[in-house]
Amino acid sequence: MCVCVCVCGYIQSCMLAVLNCFFYCLTWYYLGELVCEQLPVDLCSYSIATSGKRCLLENYATKDGGVKYQCKTSEVVVGIVLSEWIEIDECITACGLSRNTVGISSDSLLQPQFLTKLCSKSCSQACPNIVDLYSNLALAEGTSIC
Repeated sequence: MCVCVCVCGYIQSCMLAVLNCFFYCLTWYYLGELVCEQLPVDLCSYSIATSGKRCLLENYATKDGGVKYQCKTSEVVVGIVLSEWIEIDECITACGLSRNTVGISSDSLLQPQFLTKLCSKSCSQACPNIVDLYSNLALAEGTSIC
């Protein structure tokens, strides 16, 4: 089942997000699986494919010197039982993250203000996908969070 949630302060930007998510849900319904490469870039970061692998946002330079973004399937398998997951805006905000995050990196674990948000009740108790990701990144670095 595909669940689209929009939490925003501005109706215009929210309407575009809801339409994007609704279109994706219809596509997912007919194709039967969540494939990262088919996700719009504004839903990519912190999503999980049907395969259980994390989606990641990548950028690349265009011929005219600009930058384009695309959603790709990573080799990172989710440590908890989650698949076909598009992270909700509430968790992105509560955990101090951005939908425009490119790649998967442990760099943010070095920032005390990020760890404060990640370890807050609104993130750590309500957003298992994000906590799993950063817990595993921290373990790979030989440390733990919260």
